[in-house]
Amino acid sequence: LVAIDCEMVGTGPGGRTSDLARCSIVSYWGDIMYDQYIRPAAPIVDYRTRWSGIRRQHMVNAVPFSKAQREILRILSGKIVVGHAIYNDFKALKYFHPKALTRDTSRIPLLNRKGGFPENAAISLKRLTKELLHKDIQVGKSGHSSVEDARATMELYKV
Repeated sequence: LVAIDCEMVGTGPGGRTSDLARCSIVSYWGDIMYDQYIRPAAPIVDYRTRWSGIRRQHMVNAVPFSKAQREILRILSGKIVVGHAIYNDFKALKYFHPKALTRDTSRIPLLNRKGGFPENAAISLKRLTKELLHKDIQVGKSGHSSVEDARATMELYKV
């Protein structure tokens, strides 16, 4: 059982395509199993720093996408993978994980109910974490930390 979170940057015309720029995977206990900055194949048009936390300097020693993808898929293979709106992460990885081994905390009605939210509403990771774990994440202007988000997702899954 692992939790994943990915941060994306914008590539292509107007930076509208989301490409993987950082991926973090944590264990059940929150230990970091993988955390790398990843250089997309396409030139980055928009770093989306406010959300992604990614800056130009992170790309200097970043792992090429093809290498990162191989390493990440090796970790995920055969495991139950937890994520929040996890299909966005899988899309960025250009990967389809078996549905039977996938847990999406944005689609667990019981979590929403426990947090006092409508069962079928898409509630942000930040709001669910605040309500159910009484923790603040994604604070400040430096953007999201994929390690922090993956750990929060795993903690929510355990609730």
